[in-house]
Amino acid sequence: MTDSPKMPIVNIAEAPLREQKHGHSFDARYGRVGPMLGLSKIGVSVTVVPPGKRAFPFHRHHVADEAFFIVSGSGEYRYGEEKLPVKPGDIIAAPAGGKAHQLINSGKEELRYLAVSTVGSVDILEYPDSGKVAMAAGIKNADFKTATYVGTGHLQKADYWNGED
Repeated sequence: MTDSPKMPIVNIAEAPLREQKHGHSFDARYGRVGPMLGLSKIGVSVTVVPPGKRAFPFHRHHVADEAFFIVSGSGEYRYGEEKLPVKPGDIIAAPAGGKAHQLINSGKEELRYLAVSTVGSVDILEYPDSGKVAMAAGIKNADFKTATYVGTGHLQKADYWNGED
């Protein structure tokens, strides 16, 4: 049995957001509202991206399904080799093990979207642009920072018995 939510309703316009930036391409305000609502098996977050920016690198989850709902603004959905236009009201899928994906604000105003995902204790991600892989285990409440193991880097292929005596 889960605890009662801290609040059963969070208005998307009032969701607490924190800023995250990296380099020239990544800039967003982002907030996880699932935990505020008492959700432990569904991740829910709000993301606001300025024009010309993106919140996260192009990536593919191997365990978690994701869906996005465009609230306002416009942009493009980079989905594998395709770039698809997005607008308010669009619901976008990113199934686990599917194509890599990324939302980009190519419009002239902020792009605001709601992300919903499955939550598990393990996930593996690929980042095709950089060739990185990330893996985490022991994740609590969809927060990689809580994982008992996190590894991110470039894998070098090895035989199962490599390095074992």
